[in-house]
Amino acid sequence: MRVLVTGAAGQVGGDVARLLANHAQVSAYDRASLDLEKPDDIRWCVRDAHPNVIVNAAAYTAVDRAEGEEARAHAVNAVAPGILAEEAKRAGALLVHYSTDYVFDGTLERAYLETDATNPLSAYGRTKLAGERAIAATGCRHLILRTSWVYGPRGRNFMLTMLRLAAERDSLRIVDDQRGAPTSSAQLARATAALLEAGPETSGVYHATASGVTTWFGFATAIFEGRRRRVGDGFRVPHLQPITTAEYPTPAKRPKNSVLSNAKLENVFGVRLGDWREALDEALDALPA
Repeated sequence: MRVLVTGAAGQVGGDVARLLANHAQVSAYDRASLDLEKPDDIRWCVRDAHPNVIVNAAAYTAVDRAEGEEARAHAVNAVAPGILAEEAKRAGALLVHYSTDYVFDGTLERAYLETDATNPLSAYGRTKLAGERAIAATGCRHLILRTSWVYGPRGRNFMLTMLRLAAERDSLRIVDDQRGAPTSSAQLARATAALLEAGPETSGVYHATASGVTTWFGFATAIFEGRRRRVGDGFRVPHLQPITTAEYPTPAKRPKNSVLSNAKLENVFGVRLGDWREALDEALDALPA
């Protein structure tokens, strides 16, 4: 199997490339080697690699900055996936693409289903939804995996930010009225490998998040408790103050409910991501002592 992975220097792309390299011929591209704002470069890379599978893990993920750079976010999150989908169809390849909980407005009380109406609140969410639609419009074989609150032991993410801030501040104010499922890059990589092994024939949108639900405050608390267990007194836990979304305004609006139902993924493919607490333990174990 020949697999082309974009975003290979990122959290998910890096883990996917490393995992699939054990049983596939992987062509991995980071931003330096493949700029998704250049359509001709995308086409050349795909045609040069002759992939059976394209895994698009690249994205414009600076949620707040996207409010002022929506054109750039659209180029990477919407136009580029459409071009990858066109090339996948041309090559007869499967396209695996990661999307986001931000396509929803977060007003439902229950977990979101794939069939629920989308209504993004931000430029980031709008561009990711446009990417989903661009892929579907080509008619290529595809799996669009919506996920949420992605983190890991590398890159830029909430877990690493919290640990950095713990070394700098005595107290932190953390939003406690947004709900979701922190999902590790390792979980997504394993789920992707399992889907490829299953040989998916059913194109469409699937939710792929960790099991369980928490808030950003709950996630931060678990991060600090887990780090303290591993490091001991060498790690100073800051005082945490729960706050509301209104008390922490940001340029981009976030959905208050980011909980996604994973039932479809499990029912169709038998793939299930584990509990977010177990994945957090795994990520914390991967950090240097």
